[in-house]
Amino acid sequence: MTTTNGDSQIIDSVKEYYGKKLKNVSDLQTQACVAPGRRVNKNVREAISQVHEEVASKYYGCGLVIPDKLEGIKVLDLGSGSGRDCFAISKLVGQNGQVTGIDMTDEQIEVARKYIDYHTKTFGYDKPNVNFVQGYIEKLLEAGLQENFYDLIVSNCVVNLSPDKCAVLSEAYKVLKEGGELYFSDVYCDRNLDDSVRKHETLWGECIAGALCWKDLISLAEKTGFSTPRLETVSPIPIDRDDFKKILGDAKFCSVTYRLFKLPKVEKSPPLQVIYSGDVTGCENQLDFDHRNHFKTGDVYTIDSELVTILKNSRFSDEFEFQPASKGVCETTGNTVDNPFDVLLEKEKKGEQVSPACCAPGKCC
Repeated sequence: MTTTNGDSQIIDSVKEYYGKKLKNVSDLQTQACVAPGRRVNKNVREAISQVHEEVASKYYGCGLVIPDKLEGIKVLDLGSGSGRDCFAISKLVGQNGQVTGIDMTDEQIEVARKYIDYHTKTFGYDKPNVNFVQGYIEKLLEAGLQENFYDLIVSNCVVNLSPDKCAVLSEAYKVLKEGGELYFSDVYCDRNLDDSVRKHETLWGECIAGALCWKDLISLAEKTGFSTPRLETVSPIPIDRDDFKKILGDAKFCSVTYRLFKLPKVEKSPPLQVIYSGDVTGCENQLDFDHRNHFKTGDVYTIDSELVTILKNSRFSDEFEFQPASKGVCETTGNTVDNPFDVLLEKEKKGEQVSPACCAPGKCC
């Protein structure tokens, strides 16, 4: 990654904001980093509840980045901060799993490392299954991480803080195994923001000024080799402060969780029928894969060719029975990339409310 003077200033500003200015979640100036995500199952709630209070108090995520089926896998957390997500995931992957957190902020890394032994004992492990690396999410290989190593990468309200988002996705692609997933929650805008917004230090730190226009993620995913982004959850982010409203104008923001996969280069599969087994822990009755695809145990669904490739080559491969497609069964929609703001409007028209999730300390589901 080539770092310009402007990029360096942004990185230094973010380090200062999260290392010096923010002491706990109550110091945040907007709701971008405590926006609700999805409802979670009992195992996830229990894992989060066991995270040490000091670690949780310094949590600044914008959603929930703990997907399903984690037992025994290797996970990397980009911008791991105080380690809340890492420690919760370390409980869910089990003693034989492995979790790595990477963060550039001295103060956050110090807090995370301080509580490794605490969580090892709390979870009843013989040895730690989590470690923290100091480094930049745009330079994962330079930080010493291995190529083709991780089954899953998570990131919670961090990619928007990077001035070089293409580098972040490119490095993530390199360290993922084939069939691996980038599962991340981030802040998006309905338009490209003006330079006056981009240069606002507080709005950068608050995850607003660095927000991508949602359309740009599609081209970034394609450019770096990932599959089409699949929207899982979306939540509105209100801007309440009058001074920020004046700077931002009519721009709208939302928190979105997307799934991107590193797929093998294989011949395009025809649509197939799949039947979900019901064997994923916490999802015995239904597996919610994205906002369009919800697999009830034992039911038959016809899925698009890219989702066939994802399910056959990812950690979900043993959870589905595959068979040739036929007429007269439930059909899921294709891999259209939805405008998250349209999805929110659709929910509003239907009178649906966004499901709460575990974000700010003490506000869990």
